[in-house]
Amino acid sequence: MKVVIAEKPSVARDIAKVLNITAKKKGYIEGRGCAVTWAFGHLVTLQEPGEYDPALKRWSLETLPFVPDQFKLTLIKNNGVAEQFQLIKTLCEQAEEIVCATDAGREGELIFRYILALCQCEDKPIRRLWLNSLTPEAIQAAFKDLKDGHDYDALYAAARCRSESDWIVGLNATRYYTVRHGQIGGSDRVLWSIGRVQTPVLAMIVDRDDSIVQFCPQPFWELTTRYREVVFKYSGQRFERPEKAQALLDKVIGQPFVITGSAGKESKEQPPQLFDLTTLQREVNKQHGLSAAATLAATQNLYEAKLVTYPRTDSRYLSKDLQPNVPRILEQLKAMRAEQIAPLNLAKLPFTSRIIDDTKVTDHHAIIPTGVTPRNLGANDQLVYDAITTQFIAAFYPVCIKHVTTVDGVSQRVRFQAKGTQIIEPGWTVLFPKKKMSQDAADDQALPAFIDGETGEHEPALREGKTKPPGHFTENSLLGAMEAAGKFVEDDTLREALKERGIGTPATRAAIIETLLRRGYIRREKKQLRCTDMGRYLIALIQDPLLKSPEMTGEWEEKLKKIESSQLDPDIFMTGISSYIRTLIEHSSARRLDPARWGSCPLCGKEIIKGKRAYGCSGWKEGCPFVLEAEYKGITLTPRQIQGLLQLCILPQPVKIDDEPRILILSTHGMIMDLRLPSADRQKNILKKDG
Repeated sequence: MKVVIAEKPSVARDIAKVLNITAKKKGYIEGRGCAVTWAFGHLVTLQEPGEYDPALKRWSLETLPFVPDQFKLTLIKNNGVAEQFQLIKTLCEQAEEIVCATDAGREGELIFRYILALCQCEDKPIRRLWLNSLTPEAIQAAFKDLKDGHDYDALYAAARCRSESDWIVGLNATRYYTVRHGQIGGSDRVLWSIGRVQTPVLAMIVDRDDSIVQFCPQPFWELTTRYREVVFKYSGQRFERPEKAQALLDKVIGQPFVITGSAGKESKEQPPQLFDLTTLQREVNKQHGLSAAATLAATQNLYEAKLVTYPRTDSRYLSKDLQPNVPRILEQLKAMRAEQIAPLNLAKLPFTSRIIDDTKVTDHHAIIPTGVTPRNLGANDQLVYDAITTQFIAAFYPVCIKHVTTVDGVSQRVRFQAKGTQIIEPGWTVLFPKKKMSQDAADDQALPAFIDGETGEHEPALREGKTKPPGHFTENSLLGAMEAAGKFVEDDTLREALKERGIGTPATRAAIIETLLRRGYIRREKKQLRCTDMGRYLIALIQDPLLKSPEMTGEWEEKLKKIESSQLDPDIFMTGISSYIRTLIEHSSARRLDPARWGSCPLCGKEIIKGKRAYGCSGWKEGCPFVLEAEYKGITLTPRQIQGLLQLCILPQPVKIDDEPRILILSTHGMIMDLRLPSADRQKNILKKDG
């Protein structure tokens, strides 16, 4: 008997239908010498510490770090899991061959191999069904081309390393910080949840929010003039002082404006590339405000409805063997998109290297429609389907051709310049009428014909402005930063080059964001993602820079990809993870006061020196303003308390949180001293409690 294990009941039913297997049993479908059964996503997980040793159920610093010599598996504790697993185990024990039909990716492989291991059927012959789509044709073709299951041993090794490294870092760091820092004042103990991936993402959001809070806007002045209803900008840099700007303004007021030259050039804007999961999530969030998790759920629904190809892909290209299918898909889409597809010559489609590139397709190609006609889609599913289909059609449209004109003018030797853009051939942009194509509205102005040497009156003016802080993260911009290991990159080519250093995978990034929201470390404000006080406190407590480093997490993800392609020994990776968690806990536990110094300046990092009345930064001559007075609201801090504040605590600049100025001091015991409190007695009590 052959046993086929799918990831979900719905996929199992699709497979059974294609294979003409019809006898429905409890938990599987049988026929033709084959049984098709299913998991419910993850059935098996790693054991908790208390299952290795009952003494480890109690959280204490003495038992950390705990790294098992060999990880053990257990069933997930959900309704129906034990019964379904027992059925799968019985079928596998009877099987002559087992076919893995879980999702064709890292996590799908892990689901299957963990089930196989807990069934103790790892020695059975295994085959791999690798699907890019769930259409009957794709399932039939994949069954005709079943792979040896052990061809994917490296994929399983990477999945297992991901699972075990998350367990090691997350469990040990969570227990350590919760035990050591979980008691805040007289409140109940706080569970500080730490993760190999989620914590660096939280750190990115906290850093962005803090940089916005602490941002000091700087004024500037811009000199412009209006001539023949066209706005010309001063050719030099904008001014940081009004006197210089005013001097030039006075110089040109009432003086003639002369056109000194104009130049035009043709610019081509290439059609958009096909979607991978992350770019799909970013675009849908940007245009419609849909969350990354909601977009993934909708795309998964469309995949299971056979409307689009496999969603959890990081490729934006198609392989050459798919090229013959594209005209057929476009032909099928005509029933819904006749007007959009009519301009395309389906016999001579432009298969450029931006569309077809075998070297850029690993496990799965870009997300494209299958050509199957949709029926009765929900709102989110319809929105995502439209985005995928429009992007697919647009990839084969002509380039957008623009004419960019630059006009130079001068008044009293003060040079000005105006730019304008004219669309010559809209090309692919006709499919995106609502999308703003240009970043600078001033460059979109219509320019009349100018003649070199013409002159006339103009209207010069000064505009005062202020520098703006970076914007709060949205899911769109956060996904971009996660994809490039914390570096926010808009350029498609550069982002593609940085993908190997991304945080998480396309399949997990939405779940990371949802985890941070669920745990109360970040919150949604319309399209923005902002950290909460709890999120800010957690990042302040974590002194180890690597634990909250996007770059370090990106390096780990890069190594997992190397394991996946058999370029790195998984044991080397896991040894490094185990060594890292031991070092983290040892160093975090070893922090002590240095009696020979006062501490470092929290603003610039230089040494603190003691003055006659206060403690200040040694960089005061360079302009560092940090001063800490020993007396605060009637309380005089001892020299040892000063050292404790400056060496062991996080003492940020005064910031505005919820529009209220305050300073937060976090001690190594997790005590939070909030200097906005008005009561000196309360402050005294906190200091006493914290020693």
